[in-house]
Amino acid sequence: QYSPESVAGADGELDPSQVTFPGCPCRRHSCAAPECPCLSRGHNYSSQGLRLPEQPEQPEFNFSRPAFECNSLCRCGEGCQNRLVQRGLRLRLQVFRTRCKGWGVRALQPIPGGSFVCEYAGEVLGCAEAQRRARAQSPQEPNYIIALREHLHDGRLMETFVDPSRIGNVGRFLNHSCQPNLFMVPVRVDSMVPKLALFAAADISAGEELSYDYSGRFHNLPEASREHKPQEEENSLRKPCYCGARTCASFLPWDSSLFSTP
Repeated sequence: QYSPESVAGADGELDPSQVTFPGCPCRRHSCAAPECPCLSRGHNYSSQGLRLPEQPEQPEFNFSRPAFECNSLCRCGEGCQNRLVQRGLRLRLQVFRTRCKGWGVRALQPIPGGSFVCEYAGEVLGCAEAQRRARAQSPQEPNYIIALREHLHDGRLMETFVDPSRIGNVGRFLNHSCQPNLFMVPVRVDSMVPKLALFAAADISAGEELSYDYSGRFHNLPEASREHKPQEEENSLRKPCYCGARTCASFLPWDSSLFSTP
């Protein structure tokens, strides 16, 4: 079932449509920092979209920060620059059959770097249901469940699980690459349940396949990934990577927590 944005999962644990954030008091057509409280919480958009931060000296801290858009309770106008991902897909994309990776997605128009491309939308699940679904899959089945982990400033870990297997959008067909041209940012609009937004990491040509790194690496720095080195017995469960990048890791990223028994 096609859905342009994420929906509450069958377990009913999280509802991404629920409005829990207060609105900003800005009365101007487009909000501006630092006056707008929505813009003071994370990444800000520019007229070119969202840019990757400069590469830091310490790669272990080289992860994406979240973005907070103005929401349905904000007093700014619908044309506010801080309303981007909530407007949904605006680009011409095509789902096509790749040579050895199954389905894929390519751009039908040039996409400037920093542009919002699409959301990875699906059912938003609780951890228990995400693990139950992952363990119920056979090794031959594709796993669409994505686990987003955000490390908060106070040491807490916030997890979001999205499964587009049954309900989702074009994002479910995006392939992994060890040298991707998209990067994912958690974007919050009405509540703490984020939209998993994919942005262009560089200028993308028409006809180019779109991809992102399933492990969440930023700037394609191997040391920035916290994916553990798999045990030998786990290699039998891992799927080979056919991205063709010079730095290809040979296997698709592996998240053992989804498949571990409680």
